[in-house]
Amino acid sequence: MDAEVGGDLFQRDAGLAVARDPHDVLAELLRIRLGHCNILPGRFSASQVRCHQTLQQSRSADVPLTWIEEHFGREHLKHIQDQIRSHSSDGTIQLKAHTEEVAIYFADAPRGPLFPPVTPKEVDAAESIIGRPLPELLRRIYTEVGNGGFGPDAGLASVTGGQRASGHLTDWPCSVLRHECNRAAGLPTSWLYLTSGGCTMEWHVSLLAADNPVLLYDTDGWVPSWGEDPHAGLRYATASLRKWLWTWANGGEVWAEALSLA
Repeated sequence: MDAEVGGDLFQRDAGLAVARDPHDVLAELLRIRLGHCNILPGRFSASQVRCHQTLQQSRSADVPLTWIEEHFGREHLKHIQDQIRSHSSDGTIQLKAHTEEVAIYFADAPRGPLFPPVTPKEVDAAESIIGRPLPELLRRIYTEVGNGGFGPDAGLASVTGGQRASGHLTDWPCSVLRHECNRAAGLPTSWLYLTSGGCTMEWHVSLLAADNPVLLYDTDGWVPSWGEDPHAGLRYATASLRKWLWTWANGGEVWAEALSLA
């Protein structure tokens, strides 16, 4: 296995990679965008909540807590406890996508990606800070589909800072800013943050290893004082960025394979 991924992970069979052109993923994301449906967790219409394929790609949605209290009353939160997946420090709660509250909140939402695409020059500037080029597929997603805010798990981080979703109290995560923080914390500079996996888990893409595997990393999984390095926090590696994104775009769950190997 490539040393970048780390010796403690399962040896991945090359046959697991999806036998598709990398741009199939891009085409699917563009089809979603140009077909006038929304890429979650951006806002989407009530009819799309109920029936569109995109729903299968994100089974939950963030709704501002203040909005729920204003429209349903504070006591309403007690009645939907079983529909709440998590609370966020940005002032939102994550609800199951089929709930009435989600349908109403997103009913009049504008269609399209949460954040519009960036320019190639903006990606060039990001690569200059990171010190490595982005995978071509990721570059095209940022410049042709949207600047993060959609995709597996919590949604891709933006490549530029200062993006804020409606109703959120904090900016959307920025991969470049996270990369600089991670660099200072001792993580390999070839790891680029993609999105949160929940709790202490994060998804990173390797900018160095062949096919750009996506790494599932536990931020609490290594102890420097024990002589460990960040590779000790790696829990799983998807064969490629293409496969990881295609799993989501095709309605699958990126955690399924990782959990089956746990």
